[in-house]
Amino acid sequence: MSNRYAVVLAAGKGTRMKSSLYKVLHPVCDKPMVQHVVDQLQALKLQDIITVVGHGAEQVQKQLNGSSQFVVQGEQLGTGHAVQQAESILANKKGTTLVVCGDTPLLTAETLNTLISFHEKEAAKVTVLTTHADNPTGYGRIVRSESGDVERIVEQKDATPQEQAIQEINSGTYCFDNEALFEALKHVSNDNAQGEYYLPDVLEILKKQQEKITAYQTMDYAETLGVNDRVALANAERIMQRRINEKHMRNGVHLIDPDHTYIGLDVTIEQDTVIQPGCVIKGETSIASGAEIGPHTEIYNCSIGAQTVVKQSVAHDSQIGTHVKIGPFAHIRPASALGDHVKVGNFVEIKKSVFGKGSKASHLSYIGDAEVGTDVNIGCGTITVNYDGVNKYLTSIGDGAFIGCNSNLVAPVSIGDAAYVAAGSTITEDVPSSSLTIARARQINKEGYVEKMKHSKKD
Repeated sequence: MSNRYAVVLAAGKGTRMKSSLYKVLHPVCDKPMVQHVVDQLQALKLQDIITVVGHGAEQVQKQLNGSSQFVVQGEQLGTGHAVQQAESILANKKGTTLVVCGDTPLLTAETLNTLISFHEKEAAKVTVLTTHADNPTGYGRIVRSESGDVERIVEQKDATPQEQAIQEINSGTYCFDNEALFEALKHVSNDNAQGEYYLPDVLEILKKQQEKITAYQTMDYAETLGVNDRVALANAERIMQRRINEKHMRNGVHLIDPDHTYIGLDVTIEQDTVIQPGCVIKGETSIASGAEIGPHTEIYNCSIGAQTVVKQSVAHDSQIGTHVKIGPFAHIRPASALGDHVKVGNFVEIKKSVFGKGSKASHLSYIGDAEVGTDVNIGCGTITVNYDGVNKYLTSIGDGAFIGCNSNLVAPVSIGDAAYVAAGSTITEDVPSSSLTIARARQINKEGYVEKMKHSKKD
């Protein structure tokens, strides 16, 4: 197998996106388009990946740090000129060079690998990745010779009526013999209306030299989609999301409504998990077998154990055990860890807290910066008062403790094992194990007070 290289064209600003964000950094399924492209190239184990940057070079280099080399196209003088910037790295190297655009996030490593293999098997100087389009309007048409090689690529404006009927189109992705590519680029002219150096002109130069130019046609038109505006971006998002969802369903995950379920690329879900409609699951989230998520639930960077149920809730950057019940309308904030068989009920917010096995906060509570032991019951309306306006403090609740409704636990404070806190208490001092603490004003009943008040108003 010969040496293999790739050049990623990512220097254009992308004015049609109408955005301050550099075009190839626009995300598809939460990953920048150019990162999708480079990730697929990395899977091919190439000798060199070179990304051509221009506008927004610093942001692109930061995004791709460690996964690509970079060259700068100072002036935007066309695709041929962009590839020429990689000459300082690739000049005189033998092998195959793949040229792809940074705004084609749907290309797969499988297709690119097949393209390269076809190119090398055919011993061609250039192989064009093509696809079939039911409506080819606006695309370059592939005109083949009787032998099946590429005779030429005809742009829409230059095509005859017969050529316009051709439905095989140029995707803008190419394989080149590396040495032939950079030699031909020296002869590409900018004698055109735009005054630019076009990469497809290399094909014409090599064709005149009687070199073999061929094409490999992928059956998946969507894979070759280039993103130039927000409409195309949304279309790419839809296609990528469908791919992701289909992969999970084929792996045994039950998506009730795939069209309204949004799952990130790095999410792992085990079989027999049920995902209800309206869920957004992103980041490096893992969900174990038999869990049920949703409906209308947002999960980001969480580990969720088997048989856990999360309904109409939000959970970020947290560890959630097995057989846990969360929601509806709960909020698990970052750095929380919920043990097995924990219950977090409706309108409960957990932040940077640990819950031991079997503990529960069933209703209307805020538990922040807390260490909660096993089998603890936290009553409705309980608050860990963790912030004094300057610093955050820890609340510790021992195993088997019972916290009555509407209690304020003013941190730093410790509630001992099996201790009881009476409803309505404001706790400012540590509570010993196995004790009952009552911290509220003594109740006073003034009999006949209402009648006296009524008489007073008449006077």
